[in-house]
Amino acid sequence: MALMEPVNIDKALASFDALWSPRIVTTVNDYDIRVTKLRGEHLWHSHADTDEFFMVIDGEMDIALRDRTVHMGKGDVFVVPRGVEHKPSSVSGAHVLVVEPSGTSTVGDRHEEVPDHVDETTGHALKLP
Repeated sequence: MALMEPVNIDKALASFDALWSPRIVTTVNDYDIRVTKLRGEHLWHSHADTDEFFMVIDGEMDIALRDRTVHMGKGDVFVVPRGVEHKPSSVSGAHVLVVEPSGTSTVGDRHEEVPDHVDETTGHALKLP
């Protein structure tokens, strides 16, 4: 459900420490607006029925595709098309905004084994003080 008050993205990111564990800031129609913290590697996965939007809020990240790697810095946006295998990573850490349909799993429909450091979730509710 969309919020009726503004949410400060910096405060939202400061409200949790977990990596690869997105928080749902709000929803727009049937899409979650999520923020997450990245460091290290995610896993190879794909989403059969939806594109996935990434925007780097702070830091740098890479999105490995099977034929190339997309490097992103602060302010950059990139959309992984539906069905395309990808593997996000960040050597030095990044704060990222992700937009995808509500209920979309962070590990997609098809994926390799989920490592312990990746939270297999459809997003967690944001809890601000």
